[in-house]
This record gives sequence, structure tokens and C-alpha cells, in this order.
Amino acid sequence: MTDKDKEILKKSSFTFTKYQEEEKTPFERLLEIFQELIVHTSGDVDETLNWMDQLNKDYNLYTDEYTKEDFIADLKKHGYIKDDEDKPDGHGLVITAKTEQVIRKRALDQIFGDLQKSGKGNHKTKHTGAGQDKTGEIRNYSFGDSIDQIAITESVKNAFTNNGIDDFRLTEQDLVVNDTHHSAQMSTVLMIDISHSMILYGEDRITPAKKVAMALVELIKTRYPKDSIDIIVFGNDAWPITVKDLPYLQVGPFHTNTVAGLNLALNILRRKKQANRQIFMITDGKPSCLNLPNGEYYKNSNGLDPHITGKCMNKAKEARKLGIPITTFMIARDPYLQSFVEEFTEANQGKAFYTGLQGLGQMIFEDYEKNKKRNLR
Repeated sequence: MTDKDKEILKKSSFTFTKYQEEEKTPFERLLEIFQELIVHTSGDVDETLNWMDQLNKDYNLYTDEYTKEDFIADLKKHGYIKDDEDKPDGHGLVITAKTEQVIRKRALDQIFGDLQKSGKGNHKTKHTGAGQDKTGEIRNYSFGDSIDQIAITESVKNAFTNNGIDDFRLTEQDLVVNDTHHSAQMSTVLMIDISHSMILYGEDRITPAKKVAMALVELIKTRYPKDSIDIIVFGNDAWPITVKDLPYLQVGPFHTNTVAGLNLALNILRRKKQANRQIFMITDGKPSCLNLPNGEYYKNSNGLDPHITGKCMNKAKEARKLGIPITTFMIARDPYLQSFVEEFTEANQGKAFYTGLQGLGQMIFEDYEKNKKRNLR
């Protein structure tokens, strides 16, 4: 900074001070660690506290002035955990609904941190109609337009032009309104792969997937309350889960029944009234399982089984006929899977992203925003 710049700053009305990080209490500091670990342990409080014991050995999380027992007491006091009534004599701890909501909000802040900079809370399509974002154009008033849409200055000008100053009156024919973009509603089904490969090879892929799911749910609940989101998981079978289930989500000894997941997703979306419907699928592996009519499973983990992949293609085409795009987020980079995903995406006319775990959340958010702007049919 030059001397001239310093002199200008002195004469300005601004006061500049050195940034000082807000000092946190021992409880606030430990709570951040607890909230991060509880997602990794699928909501297991006892395991989370054990992890914190291990970290304490290296980083001295607890002190003589603020012990582990003090931290647990404060967690209970502030409503983050409670005694597990389902265990004998109430031994054991579980998280509360407050914690479930807090970690969803935390996931949203972590993944979609730029959210507050990105404008208003509803997103526009290329169609005009009822909405909040102005197009910059005006049009004649029509029955049903909101009063606050009326362009007062232009309407008064029309009244003077049409009726003159001596016989001034404002009629419906004089009124014009600010045109706005139509605020589209979206129905989304988020599919999460919980097959065993999501934790294979020492890489935890399920925790980032859970964080993205929690963030997307919190985003829709707070920013797009008219939109809907359903969450399903798929392994050997597929089933819906609630928002409340997300922190506790774990992988199992499952194959990947992509067809079952898509079938359930389409059944859910068929019942939705919104014109805009979409499927987001987070997966890291190839489809390797099908349900058979007799209730058994057809499984094949060796390469890409044409019988299984053919069923997947049929579902992709079915979704396309229903006007439901499928966006696949492949969080593994195995080259031999890309040809399958590309063929699947072409069959659906959807989209595919080949991504690692880094940036997955931001990518899903951006795609959600873009899909909000597509034309209503």
C-alpha cells in the first residue's frame, strides 16, 4: 500500500482493524469435531466418543478444566444427545432430532458454502408467468396478476395517453405489469448406492454421499420449499429412506441392483404432479444384481453382464419416455465402466459426471439449479 493510499484511507469514514478469529469455548470447539465424526460413524454416539478418545491422545482435546465427562454433560444439557431408552438400564447414548437437523445444516454449509451469494430463493425457467424474477419486459395486465407486479409509472403514462389530463382515469386497459419468469417446481429422487464397494479399498465413499444427500435435502427444505425430494438406497434391493435416516446410513454386504433402484424411483415420480421430474444417482460401481420373479437374485460381479446392463438400458429408455432425465454421478473413475455409463446416458438422454469425491456436492447443486431452469413441458 502506497503512502497516498494510506492517506486516502485515513480521510475516509472506514475504520480498518486486524481480523481476530472469534474465540470459541471448549464445548463449541469439541462440538465441531463431534458433528463431523458422527456422520462418519453413522450416528453412533459411543463410537464417536471413542474416536475422540483416540484423537485426544494426539491432540489433547480434553483438559483438566474441561474433561470428557464435562463435554458429555454439555451435549445432554444442550439437547444434542440423550440416553438410549432401548438399551438395558438406559446405558448408551443416541443423538437427538436437533443433532440430525444440525448436521444437515452443517453439510449444507460445507458443500454449498456459496449459497448465500447466489441470489434469490426461487429459480426461473425460460417461460414467463407467476414468479419473482423480472424479465425486464412489461405486458398487459391480465386477470390473476398480482397487484405488486403492476408497473405504476408505465400504467399512469398509458392512462394519460388514453384518456387525457382533463378526463384522467386509470382503467384495466391502461394497466401493464412487470413480466416475470415462471418459478418451476421440481420433484427429485436421489438414489444412493450402498453396495459393499462403497467402502472397499480403504476409501470411504458413503460418508461424502451421505453429506451430499443431507445438504441437498436441507437446500430444498430451506430454499425451494415447494420442491420435493425423495431418497432411496439400493443394494441387492431398493427401498426409500426418510431424512431422519440419513445420518445412520451404512453400506451392507450388497451387490448393486441399479434396476431395482430405478424402478422404485420411477414409481415415486409417476405419482408426482410437478411437470419437472428428475433422478440423481450417486454410485461407484457397475450393476451386478437383478430381482428374479421367484424372489431370488441373479448376481454377477464379473465384468458387465449383458443381461443386467440390458435391463438397465430398458429402464433408462422408460424414464426418457416419461420425460424424466437421469443424472449419474460416478464417483469412481474405472475406465471400463465409462462405456456403460455413456450408453446408459445416451439411452435416457440424461447426463453423466465422472467425478471423484471432491466437489461432488457442488456439482450436484449446480446441476439441480440448471434443471430448475429447463422449459416446462
